[in-house]
Amino acid sequence: MELQEINHKLKETRDDLLVLLARLNEEQLIKRKDSDSWSIAQIFQHLSKTEELYSIAIKRGLKTDEDSIMEHKSMDVLIDRSNKLEAPDMVIPVDETLDHNEIIARLRNSREKLHAILNAVEDPSILSRRSFVHPVFKEMLLIDWVESLYVHEQRHMKQINEILNECK
Repeated sequence: MELQEINHKLKETRDDLLVLLARLNEEQLIKRKDSDSWSIAQIFQHLSKTEELYSIAIKRGLKTDEDSIMEHKSMDVLIDRSNKLEAPDMVIPVDETLDHNEIIARLRNSREKLHAILNAVEDPSILSRRSFVHPVFKEMLLIDWVESLYVHEQRHMKQINEILNECK
């Protein structure tokens, strides 16, 4: 997938995520499936933390001089909610109450950091030639890091909707 198409998907998915957020009230933001799961606000916190760390990883991957011979990774495993994935410690949300404005600010900030890095890339094809180690998926092309961001958001939008449907 080309960077331009991925950027379109990033925007489209983020817009959907923000529409979902706008429909939520303060009470819904603190809803959880159970006592061991994240609240909806924590899911949003996780998304912004993940995007910030992905931006750092992509930046580091761009600094390498060596082209990778690896293949594109399918993101199907990420969108499949029946496949339980454990978040790395660094992106596990803390237990804090966030309001709509704080969530939006964090999401905007993390996206701005991502765009700053991607917009500085002179030759976007380098994203398909360079790689960096992902904590869950191991070695991944940088373009797959970028693509996985919108797929990751789609996964968590499904999770949010599950929580809302279960807590009616």
